[in-house]
Amino acid sequence: MSSTLAASAYEIVLALHVMAVVVAFGVTFALPIMYAVAARVDPRTLPLMHRVEYTIERFLINPGLIVVLAAGIFLASDGHLWGQFFVDWGVAAVVVIGALVGAVLIPTAKRAETAAERDIAASSGGTIEMSAEYRGLTRRAEVVGTLLSLLVLVTILFMVIKP
Repeated sequence: MSSTLAASAYEIVLALHVMAVVVAFGVTFALPIMYAVAARVDPRTLPLMHRVEYTIERFLINPGLIVVLAAGIFLASDGHLWGQFFVDWGVAAVVVIGALVGAVLIPTAKRAETAAERDIAASSGGTIEMSAEYRGLTRRAEVVGTLLSLLVLVTILFMVIKP
């Protein structure tokens, strides 16, 4: 009995679309845990953590958004789905995520890296006290990051249930 493995272009692009979402956003759900561990184990690692964060945003999330958008455009066009709420929501979500990553998260992570380096240097090897500036920057990143994570989850829900 022979079995052929055949997939349509739509199915292949759909798989690519889903994979791009997982690759681009999967790590973002782990970032709060990574920061908490780093802060507890050795606060001197926080500048590196911020550098890792904005590097992930630049080289993983942003390119991932391009793949998500391009695949989504193909899927909506091939399936004649333009004008459907879930498609409009998905396009808007990509725009909002891209804008907030570029305008808020990356610059905030860079400023937090600098503030953490300064606060660590000011400790002169003693107890590290993070400044109000640093705490404010990390709070902003936490709030925006959490909202974007929720947006990703809601978007996945809408893509599945297609309201």
